[in-house]
Amino acid sequence: MKQTRMWQRTALAVAAAALLPGAAYAAEKVKVGLMLPYTGTYASLGNAITNGFKQYVAEQGGTLGGREVEYFVVDDESDPSKATENASKLVKRDDVDVLVGTVHSGVALAMAKVARDTKTLLIIPNAGADELTGPLCAPNVFRSSFSAWQPAYAMGKIVAESGHKNVVTVSWKYSFGEQSVAGFKEAFEKAGGKVAKELYLPFLNVEFQPYLTEIASLKPDAVFVFFAGGGAAKFVKDYDAAGLKKSIPLYGSGFLTDGTLDAMGGAGEGLMTTLHYADGLTNAKDAGFRGKYEATYKIEPDVYAVQGYDAAQMLRAGLDAVKGAKLDKAVMIKAIEAAKIDSPRGAFTLSKAHNPVQDIYLRKVEGRDNKLVGVAEKALADPARGCRML
Repeated sequence: MKQTRMWQRTALAVAAAALLPGAAYAAEKVKVGLMLPYTGTYASLGNAITNGFKQYVAEQGGTLGGREVEYFVVDDESDPSKATENASKLVKRDDVDVLVGTVHSGVALAMAKVARDTKTLLIIPNAGADELTGPLCAPNVFRSSFSAWQPAYAMGKIVAESGHKNVVTVSWKYSFGEQSVAGFKEAFEKAGGKVAKELYLPFLNVEFQPYLTEIASLKPDAVFVFFAGGGAAKFVKDYDAAGLKKSIPLYGSGFLTDGTLDAMGGAGEGLMTTLHYADGLTNAKDAGFRGKYEATYKIEPDVYAVQGYDAAQMLRAGLDAVKGAKLDKAVMIKAIEAAKIDSPRGAFTLSKAHNPVQDIYLRKVEGRDNKLVGVAEKALADPARGCRML
């Protein structure tokens, strides 16, 4: 009888513990597959995303939703040809609960297919291909970053409001560049402007001189570009050296000047760009985030670190909704869909297509900073054309 009463008390204690958030599964882990570039051109972006993600986890005491986080890390090398195999290994060999990746849109598109086929939760912390939350949207695929359309569309409105009527666009000839130009053109021409000519270079070509010569002969009111990384720095330097900066204003989405200002050597001074993050934001979340990031990693955070940080916040929102040891994906998806993320960029929600509905900022280059000028578009939602979840 005494043993029976002891067993009953133990059973009641276990049952009571099950009602406490996190108590019943405190020993359980959540397996996170980080599939990001850690070598090559985009290595710094992959590291920043990882740093941001891990910073948020550290701020929660090393757990998310009461669960210890176990990482499985793959260098995707920004190589789409290896993406399916890499993502499949994380899902099938390592049995991860969530995939987090990536930077390169071609790799992310392959990851999304694996995630859809296996019904694995995927959070995309950078890749902006419109298709990911457009025609290829899925209930288990989320993005913590942006679509190519968002910052470009916001800049189209700004350029039109600045009184420019006749614009030339320049970009690399690949999907993200073309989608950025399309977003800019949509807003600019809706406001009465005209894109006189779209100039495209083969992807990663940085021989800009023939295009600068053509711009000089066309004499547009302004130029809009999409370039990133080393190509962005070289274009801005060449544009300035050709004497065009003084006579034809240059505009771009924020990737033109994020992480590239040092390489521009002052040629970027005064450039205006649009993005969902800026230097000089005044919200308390950003101040705390920047201070901890700089103290931990000895470098200033950028938009990529923010996107990694917010990917972890989105995962926590899903995990907080799970009551019990088993990870109920349907419950997690509904919770992430309904979440309001307190981001360093400013609070945002998610659209029905699972893309951030967020403020897009107008920034101006001052020294080594992309200084906040104002809000170009408030709570801008990507149209997610082709998404069947709408």
